[in-house]
Amino acid sequence: MRHTPPKLRAALCGLTLVAASALPMASTPAIAHPVAAVSAEAAATAKPVPALGFSTQTLKTLNIQFQYQSTGYWCGPAATRIALSAKTSNLPSQQQLAYELPTDEEGTDHISQVTRVLNNRLNTGYYETKSMPNDPPTQSQRDLLWHDITYDIDRGWALVANIVAPANNHPPGYPNYTIWHYFTVIGYDSSDQTVLIADPAGFADTPTYWLTFNQLATLIPPKGYSA
Repeated sequence: MRHTPPKLRAALCGLTLVAASALPMASTPAIAHPVAAVSAEAAATAKPVPALGFSTQTLKTLNIQFQYQSTGYWCGPAATRIALSAKTSNLPSQQQLAYELPTDEEGTDHISQVTRVLNNRLNTGYYETKSMPNDPPTQSQRDLLWHDITYDIDRGWALVANIVAPANNHPPGYPNYTIWHYFTVIGYDSSDQTVLIADPAGFADTPTYWLTFNQLATLIPPKGYSA
């Protein structure tokens, strides 16, 4: 799936060929009640997004502070900040997180950098780096991913996923080329195995949207996630 030339690896942040000035800035207010977005895999029926912090027996979403990434290569810092906001209101800037990860103009190199910063910032050893090297993922990798999503979100922890999205497998609104990106998983609905994504790229019409679990599982390989 590595269709993007090495010098265009700013696509790690989903924004190769998209000028940073065209993006919403990080000063965008926190989103408390996102509206519905199209379901990504079929791009068909819209599924309403409940208020953040909503929970039923089958559906749970986390209360987070959302920011769009403020440069074309800060998806790692932005996704990390969103995950931190599920646990603390003492949030660093994206610029500070870019320094800590570290992130440069070619993006954030590896999901383990996100894991380290999440643990350092929250003074915990909770987060681990989970690799999904097989494309398509094995059933055991899929089972672990679903377990991690439900286990973590039930306990108030958001996940950060490093994805590789080719043109034939895109979340909503993504342009027609391979996207290397980080976003945050902040909810799930076990009744239909969907997951709620907080996406700092700004490609979709809304800051959060639902993906099927199956699509998320196909987007992560050969990368990984922090959970």
